[in-house]
Amino acid sequence: MLQHKDTVLFSEINSFFTSSEKAMETIFSFIRSLTFSDKRFGFSQANNLKYSNQSKLALLLLFPFFEIKTSWHFEDSGLYRFLSCGKDIFYRLMNDSSIDWRNLAYSLNMQLIRKIQNNSEIGNSVPRCLIVDDTDLQKTGRKIELIGKIFSHVTQTVNLGFKGLFMGYHDGKSFFSLDFSLHGEKGKNKNKPYGLTPSQSKKRFSKKRHKSSKGNERVNDYFLSKIESMIKMIRLAIAKGIRFDYVLTDSWFTCFELIRFIVTRRIGCHFIGMIRMGETRYGVFDKSLTAKETIDLLRRKKMTKRSKLLGYYYAETIVDFKGIQVKLYFCKASKKGNWSGMVTTNTELSFEQAYRIYSTRWSVEVFFKESKQHLGLGKCQAQDFDAQIAATTLCMLQYNLLSVVKRFNDYETLGELFRASQKDSLKLTISEQIWFIIIEITAELSEIFNIETELLMENLFSENEQLTKYLKFKSLPQAG
Repeated sequence: MLQHKDTVLFSEINSFFTSSEKAMETIFSFIRSLTFSDKRFGFSQANNLKYSNQSKLALLLLFPFFEIKTSWHFEDSGLYRFLSCGKDIFYRLMNDSSIDWRNLAYSLNMQLIRKIQNNSEIGNSVPRCLIVDDTDLQKTGRKIELIGKIFSHVTQTVNLGFKGLFMGYHDGKSFFSLDFSLHGEKGKNKNKPYGLTPSQSKKRFSKKRHKSSKGNERVNDYFLSKIESMIKMIRLAIAKGIRFDYVLTDSWFTCFELIRFIVTRRIGCHFIGMIRMGETRYGVFDKSLTAKETIDLLRRKKMTKRSKLLGYYYAETIVDFKGIQVKLYFCKASKKGNWSGMVTTNTELSFEQAYRIYSTRWSVEVFFKESKQHLGLGKCQAQDFDAQIAATTLCMLQYNLLSVVKRFNDYETLGELFRASQKDSLKLTISEQIWFIIIEITAELSEIFNIETELLMENLFSENEQLTKYLKFKSLPQAG
């Protein structure tokens, strides 16, 4: 049996859960504690069901921990002796358009979050954040329902697949993936919508769904804009009882529509996001200026400073954005570097405070990388769109389950007791690691690559294996 390696991220997830009996016991314990109502979430209520829906869902959640890639491989796995059923049982479950996977995920996630809150030592000073970002979910099957061509901003290539828009919750220590929607990119070529010829489009799988079914609702989400889908998800999170201090996005999602939505919420939340140095205008010193014109004006007024903590040159000012007061920040790593912009609705934040809170956003990139590498996010090749929704939901739940188990084992119990006295062996939280990594990497590399900080970081998290090793083993004393 492999020795359990003491890691600070989920990158060693396979060895962690195949070598640690204690970890496996904790996983089983948490899965057994999760409850849900079949009727409430649209599961089949037939009296002649040989296996309960809870049993089938529990097995699906356990698949990656037993190296089961798909339902096809179930009969050859060690789990088969616990529930000797055929693969079709899982296929029927995942293809069922009546199952409300979104609300089922919320129900189970809220149970996990409450377990964390009941045992957490995090104070109120740590900001809670909703984080929204998208990622490429590449596919190989041209007959998959609603499949199309998508453009990857990371690799600058066009691939077959979906764009997955994900929303997560970060409580200061742990990241929980809460909601998602799958989208296509129709493109500008009217003769090849979604990058497919008419004959290719006709060959895609399709099925009839009841208009009121939850599966049909997810199909409708596919055709929404990402901004519409994001606002819909944030609205649902608030209705489900998720309370947060900030919504964090990159420059692709920062827009007036989102900012206006956030400032009108009664829960008292704020927005922080990167901005594009484009043509959007702001009211600055009784003038209407673009972001570039604004920083040029601030430089002429000698309002730029240097942060010794971050190693960045920066400037900040309160502006009017279509009737809403927001604060703009501009920063760059060196005198010759390019300015990047950031905006927040909390005008009381200093640049260093805003940047530190925003750095939490990179936990969603960790989620993308770890889930794709170890949990098969985006790997489902089922033709039925309902199965794509089910597979993605299960992946989110698996990641959240691991997040809770890891936190209980390493952070909230013995790890917390030794945190103060054993600084040399301190285990960083995801937020702390990313914070120091951002400081060092952006300061050293952004000018060399001569690209925007956002794009640089996205490339690093997606492609750089050396950075993955850095994430695993870099300790706080070294980072400091």
